[in-house]
Amino acid sequence: MHYTEAKGILSAKNGMNVYRGCTHGCIYCDSRSLCYGMEHDFEDVAVKKNAPELLEAALRRKRARCVIFTGSMCDPYLPLEATERLTRRCLELIELYGFGAALLTKSELILRDLELLRRINERTKCVVGMTLTTCDERLCRVLEPKVCTTKRRFEALCRLRDAGIPTVVWMTPILPFINDTQENLDGLLDYCLRAGVRGIVTFGSLGVTLRAGDREYFYQKLDESFPGMKARYIKAYGESYSCASPASARLMARLRRFCRENGILCDTESVFSWVMRFEDKSQLSLF
Repeated sequence: MHYTEAKGILSAKNGMNVYRGCTHGCIYCDSRSLCYGMEHDFEDVAVKKNAPELLEAALRRKRARCVIFTGSMCDPYLPLEATERLTRRCLELIELYGFGAALLTKSELILRDLELLRRINERTKCVVGMTLTTCDERLCRVLEPKVCTTKRRFEALCRLRDAGIPTVVWMTPILPFINDTQENLDGLLDYCLRAGVRGIVTFGSLGVTLRAGDREYFYQKLDESFPGMKARYIKAYGESYSCASPASARLMARLRRFCRENGILCDTESVFSWVMRFEDKSQLSLF
Protein backbone atom coordinates (compact mmCIF):
# COMPACT_ATOMS: atom_id res chain seq x y z
CA MET A 1 0.00 0.00 0.00
CA HIS A 2 0.98 3.64 -0.27
CA TYR A 3 -0.45 6.91 1.00
CA THR A 4 -1.87 9.63 -1.19
CA GLU A 5 -3.56 13.01 -0.77
CA ALA A 6 -6.93 13.10 -2.55
CA LYS A 7 -8.32 16.28 -4.05
CA GLY A 8 -11.93 15.30 -3.41
CA ILE A 9 -13.85 12.43 -1.87
CA LEU A 10 -17.56 12.63 -2.77
CA SER A 11 -18.88 12.07 -6.29
CA ALA A 12 -21.83 13.98 -7.72
CA LYS A 13 -24.05 11.08 -6.61
CA ASN A 14 -22.63 11.01 -3.07
CA GLY A 15 -20.36 8.00 -3.56
CA MET A 16 -16.90 7.75 -2.08
CA ASN A 17 -13.91 5.40 -2.08
CA VAL A 18 -11.29 5.89 0.63
CA TYR A 19 -8.99 3.32 -0.96
CA ARG A 20 -8.05 2.67 -4.58
CA GLY A 21 -6.99 -0.79 -5.64
CA CYS A 22 -7.71 -4.10 -3.92
CA THR A 23 -6.04 -7.13 -2.38
CA HIS A 24 -9.02 -9.52 -2.42
CA GLY A 25 -7.75 -11.15 -5.64
CA CYS A 26 -11.18 -11.75 -7.21
CA ILE A 27 -10.50 -13.08 -10.70
CA TYR A 28 -13.30 -11.10 -12.38
CA CYS A 29 -12.83 -7.62 -10.87
CA ASP A 30 -14.01 -4.83 -13.20
CA SER A 31 -12.01 -2.27 -11.23
CA ARG A 32 -8.87 -3.60 -12.92
CA SER A 33 -10.13 -2.16 -16.23
CA LEU A 34 -7.74 0.25 -17.92
CA CYS A 35 -10.50 2.81 -18.46
CA TYR A 36 -10.28 3.83 -14.80
CA GLY A 37 -6.77 5.19 -15.34
CA MET A 38 -5.09 3.65 -12.31
CA GLU A 39 -1.43 4.68 -12.26
CA HIS A 40 -0.16 2.07 -9.80
CA ASP A 41 -0.31 -1.71 -9.44
CA PHE A 42 -3.81 -2.82 -8.55
CA GLU A 43 -2.66 -4.67 -5.42
CA ASP A 44 -0.60 -1.66 -4.28
CA VAL A 45 -3.60 0.00 -2.65
CA ALA A 46 -3.66 3.78 -2.54
CA VAL A 47 -4.76 4.97 0.91
CA LYS A 48 -6.43 8.38 0.74
CA LYS A 49 -5.15 9.52 4.11
CA ASN A 50 -7.03 12.84 4.01
CA ALA A 51 -10.38 11.20 3.19
CA PRO A 52 -11.99 11.96 6.60
CA GLU A 53 -11.05 15.63 6.41
CA LEU A 54 -12.39 15.91 2.86
CA LEU A 55 -15.59 14.12 3.84
CA GLU A 56 -16.21 16.36 6.84
CA ALA A 57 -15.80 19.46 4.70
CA ALA A 58 -18.18 18.01 2.08
CA LEU A 59 -20.81 17.09 4.67
CA ARG A 60 -20.71 20.58 6.16
CA ARG A 61 -21.37 22.06 2.73
CA LYS A 62 -24.40 19.87 2.04
CA ARG A 63 -27.69 21.74 2.01
CA ALA A 64 -29.65 18.57 2.69
CA ARG A 65 -28.72 15.28 4.28
CA CYS A 66 -28.53 12.17 2.10
CA VAL A 67 -27.18 8.62 2.00
CA ILE A 68 -23.41 8.35 1.46
CA PHE A 69 -22.44 5.26 -0.52
CA THR A 70 -19.08 3.48 -0.49
CA GLY A 71 -17.76 0.33 -2.12
CA SER A 72 -18.50 0.76 -5.82
CA MET A 73 -14.84 0.73 -6.93
CA CYS A 74 -13.00 -0.59 -3.90
CA ASP A 75 -14.06 -2.59 -0.87
CA PRO A 76 -14.18 -0.28 2.17
CA TYR A 77 -13.19 -3.23 4.37
CA LEU A 78 -9.92 -4.35 2.83
CA PRO A 79 -7.63 -6.09 5.35
CA LEU A 80 -5.62 -2.88 5.77
CA GLU A 81 -8.77 -1.14 7.09
CA ALA A 82 -8.18 -3.05 10.32
CA THR A 83 -5.26 -0.73 11.05
CA GLU A 84 -5.88 2.30 8.81
CA ARG A 85 -9.49 2.75 10.02
CA LEU A 86 -10.37 5.27 7.30
CA THR A 87 -13.78 3.71 6.69
CA ARG A 88 -14.44 3.75 10.42
CA ARG A 89 -13.48 7.42 10.74
CA CYS A 90 -15.69 8.35 7.80
CA LEU A 91 -18.63 6.47 9.28
CA GLU A 92 -18.14 8.32 12.56
CA LEU A 93 -18.45 11.60 10.65
CA ILE A 94 -21.54 10.34 8.83
CA GLU A 95 -23.08 9.57 12.21
CA LEU A 96 -21.98 12.90 13.70
CA TYR A 97 -23.58 14.96 10.93
CA GLY A 98 -26.75 12.87 10.72
CA PHE A 99 -26.28 11.41 7.25
CA GLY A 100 -27.24 7.93 6.09
CA ALA A 101 -24.81 5.26 4.88
CA ALA A 102 -24.79 2.45 2.32
CA LEU A 103 -21.82 0.12 2.11
CA LEU A 104 -20.86 -2.67 -0.31
CA THR A 105 -18.33 -5.26 0.82
CA LYS A 106 -17.23 -8.89 0.70
CA SER A 107 -15.60 -8.75 4.12
CA GLU A 108 -16.75 -9.80 7.57
CA LEU A 109 -14.51 -7.04 8.93
CA ILE A 110 -17.60 -4.86 8.65
CA LEU A 111 -18.81 -6.52 11.87
CA ARG A 112 -16.13 -4.56 13.75
CA ASP A 113 -18.29 -1.48 13.16
CA LEU A 114 -21.60 -3.17 13.93
CA GLU A 115 -22.56 -0.85 16.79
CA LEU A 116 -21.67 2.24 14.79
CA LEU A 117 -23.77 1.03 11.86
CA ARG A 118 -26.63 0.29 14.23
CA ARG A 119 -26.51 3.82 15.65
CA ILE A 120 -26.57 5.35 12.18
CA ASN A 121 -29.53 3.16 11.25
CA GLU A 122 -31.45 4.09 14.39
CA ARG A 123 -31.22 7.79 13.55
CA THR A 124 -31.36 7.73 9.75
CA LYS A 125 -30.64 4.77 7.52
CA CYS A 126 -27.76 2.35 7.07
CA VAL A 127 -27.83 -0.41 4.45
CA VAL A 128 -25.13 -3.04 3.95
CA GLY A 129 -24.65 -4.74 0.60
CA MET A 130 -22.79 -8.05 0.56
CA THR A 131 -21.56 -9.69 -2.65
CA LEU A 132 -22.41 -13.40 -3.00
CA THR A 133 -21.46 -15.22 -6.19
CA THR A 134 -21.21 -18.91 -5.32
CA CYS A 135 -22.44 -21.18 -2.55
CA ASP A 136 -19.61 -23.63 -3.31
CA GLU A 137 -16.93 -22.88 -0.73
CA ARG A 138 -14.14 -24.49 -2.74
CA LEU A 139 -15.10 -22.57 -5.87
CA CYS A 140 -15.27 -19.38 -3.81
CA ARG A 141 -11.63 -19.86 -2.80
CA VAL A 142 -10.76 -19.94 -6.53
CA LEU A 143 -12.92 -17.00 -7.64
CA GLU A 144 -12.37 -14.79 -4.58
CA PRO A 145 -9.19 -16.19 -3.02
CA LYS A 146 -8.18 -13.57 -0.46
CA VAL A 147 -11.46 -12.63 1.20
CA CYS A 148 -13.78 -14.50 3.55
CA THR A 149 -15.88 -17.24 1.96
CA THR A 150 -19.55 -17.05 1.07
CA LYS A 151 -20.60 -18.94 4.19
CA ARG A 152 -18.86 -16.42 6.42
CA ARG A 153 -20.44 -13.55 4.47
CA PHE A 154 -23.83 -15.18 5.03
CA GLU A 155 -23.07 -15.39 8.75
CA ALA A 156 -22.17 -11.68 8.69
CA LEU A 157 -25.50 -10.92 7.00
CA CYS A 158 -27.27 -12.77 9.81
CA ARG A 159 -25.41 -10.74 12.44
CA LEU A 160 -26.41 -7.54 10.65
CA ARG A 161 -30.03 -8.72 10.47
CA ASP A 162 -30.04 -9.46 14.19
CA ALA A 163 -28.75 -5.93 14.84
CA GLY A 164 -31.66 -4.49 12.85
CA ILE A 165 -29.50 -3.32 9.94
CA PRO A 166 -31.14 -3.84 6.52
CA THR A 167 -29.10 -5.68 3.90
CA VAL A 168 -29.06 -6.41 0.19
CA VAL A 169 -27.10 -9.00 -1.76
CA TRP A 170 -25.16 -8.23 -4.93
CA MET A 171 -25.48 -11.52 -6.82
CA THR A 172 -22.94 -10.55 -9.40
CA PRO A 173 -21.03 -11.61 -11.35
CA ILE A 174 -22.37 -15.03 -12.22
CA LEU A 175 -19.71 -16.48 -14.51
CA PRO A 176 -20.91 -18.29 -17.65
CA PHE A 177 -20.07 -22.01 -17.67
CA ILE A 178 -18.67 -21.82 -14.12
CA ASN A 179 -21.27 -20.86 -11.49
CA ASP A 180 -24.35 -20.22 -13.68
CA THR A 181 -26.24 -23.28 -12.47
CA GLN A 182 -29.65 -23.73 -10.90
CA GLU A 183 -27.99 -25.45 -7.95
CA ASN A 184 -25.80 -22.42 -7.29
CA LEU A 185 -28.65 -19.96 -7.71
CA ASP A 186 -30.88 -21.92 -5.34
CA GLY A 187 -28.10 -22.06 -2.75
CA LEU A 188 -27.56 -18.31 -2.92
CA LEU A 189 -31.29 -17.61 -2.76
CA ASP A 190 -31.55 -19.82 0.32
CA TYR A 191 -28.83 -17.73 1.97
CA CYS A 192 -30.72 -14.55 1.04
CA LEU A 193 -33.97 -15.84 2.50
CA ARG A 194 -32.40 -17.07 5.73
CA ALA A 195 -30.50 -13.80 6.19
CA GLY A 196 -33.64 -11.74 5.63
CA VAL A 197 -32.18 -9.53 2.90
CA ARG A 198 -34.36 -6.71 1.56
CA GLY A 199 -33.12 -6.83 -2.05
CA ILE A 200 -30.97 -8.65 -4.61
CA VAL A 201 -28.93 -6.80 -7.24
CA THR A 202 -28.32 -8.52 -10.59
CA PHE A 203 -28.47 -5.61 -13.08
CA GLY A 204 -31.24 -7.45 -14.90
CA SER A 205 -29.30 -10.51 -16.07
CA LEU A 206 -26.74 -13.04 -14.91
CA GLY A 207 -23.28 -12.89 -16.40
CA VAL A 208 -20.00 -10.98 -16.25
CA THR A 209 -18.56 -7.87 -17.88
CA LEU A 210 -15.08 -7.85 -19.42
CA ARG A 211 -12.99 -5.06 -20.87
CA ALA A 212 -9.33 -4.22 -21.37
CA GLY A 213 -7.29 -4.79 -18.22
CA ASP A 214 -9.98 -6.85 -16.54
CA ARG A 215 -10.28 -9.34 -19.44
CA GLU A 216 -6.58 -10.18 -19.59
CA TYR A 217 -6.36 -10.87 -15.85
CA PHE A 218 -9.56 -12.94 -15.94
CA TYR A 219 -8.31 -15.05 -18.83
CA GLN A 220 -4.98 -15.61 -17.07
CA LYS A 221 -6.83 -16.94 -14.04
CA LEU A 222 -9.09 -19.11 -16.21
CA ASP A 223 -5.98 -20.72 -17.72
CA GLU A 224 -4.67 -21.43 -14.22
CA SER A 225 -7.84 -22.91 -12.74
CA PHE A 226 -10.19 -23.85 -15.59
CA PRO A 227 -8.19 -25.31 -18.52
CA GLY A 228 -9.95 -24.76 -21.85
CA MET A 229 -12.41 -22.21 -20.42
CA LYS A 230 -10.65 -19.20 -21.98
CA ALA A 231 -11.18 -20.62 -25.47
CA ARG A 232 -14.84 -21.21 -24.64
CA TYR A 233 -15.27 -17.57 -23.61
CA ILE A 234 -13.52 -16.27 -26.71
CA LYS A 235 -15.71 -18.42 -28.95
CA ALA A 236 -18.91 -17.37 -27.17
CA TYR A 237 -18.23 -13.68 -26.58
CA GLY A 238 -15.23 -12.49 -28.60
CA GLU A 239 -14.38 -8.98 -27.40
CA SER A 240 -17.87 -8.25 -26.03
CA TYR A 241 -18.15 -6.18 -22.88
CA SER A 242 -21.30 -7.91 -21.66
CA CYS A 243 -21.06 -11.70 -21.37
CA ALA A 244 -24.47 -12.98 -20.35
CA SER A 245 -24.82 -16.58 -19.26
CA PRO A 246 -26.69 -18.77 -21.77
CA ALA A 247 -28.86 -19.74 -18.79
CA SER A 248 -29.54 -16.14 -17.76
CA ALA A 249 -33.17 -15.89 -18.90
CA ARG A 250 -34.15 -19.16 -17.22
CA LEU A 251 -32.29 -18.40 -14.00
CA MET A 252 -33.57 -14.80 -13.85
CA ALA A 253 -37.14 -16.05 -14.19
CA ARG A 254 -36.53 -18.36 -11.24
CA LEU A 255 -34.93 -15.54 -9.23
CA ARG A 256 -37.78 -13.11 -9.92
CA ARG A 257 -40.39 -15.68 -8.95
CA PHE A 258 -38.52 -16.43 -5.72
CA CYS A 259 -38.26 -12.72 -4.86
CA ARG A 260 -41.93 -12.10 -5.65
CA GLU A 261 -42.99 -15.00 -3.41
CA ASN A 262 -40.77 -13.84 -0.54
CA GLY A 263 -41.19 -10.07 -0.71
CA ILE A 264 -37.61 -9.34 -1.81
CA LEU A 265 -36.82 -6.47 -4.18
CA CYS A 266 -35.00 -7.65 -7.31
CA ASP A 267 -35.51 -4.90 -9.87
CA THR A 268 -32.14 -3.14 -9.79
CA GLU A 269 -33.56 0.35 -10.15
CA SER A 270 -36.01 -0.29 -7.32
CA VAL A 271 -33.26 -1.66 -5.08
CA PHE A 272 -30.99 1.33 -5.71
CA SER A 273 -33.86 3.77 -5.21
CA TRP A 274 -34.71 2.21 -1.85
CA VAL A 275 -31.08 2.01 -0.71
CA MET A 276 -30.33 5.66 -1.51
CA ARG A 277 -33.62 7.11 -0.21
CA PHE A 278 -32.73 9.15 2.87
CA GLU A 279 -34.82 8.62 6.01
CA ASP A 280 -34.94 10.88 9.06
CA LYS A 281 -36.21 8.54 11.75
CA SER A 282 -35.98 11.21 14.44
CA GLN A 283 -38.71 13.12 12.57
CA LEU A 284 -40.79 10.00 12.04
CA SER A 285 -40.68 9.27 15.75
CA LEU A 286 -42.50 12.57 16.46
CA PHE A 287 -45.62 11.11 14.89
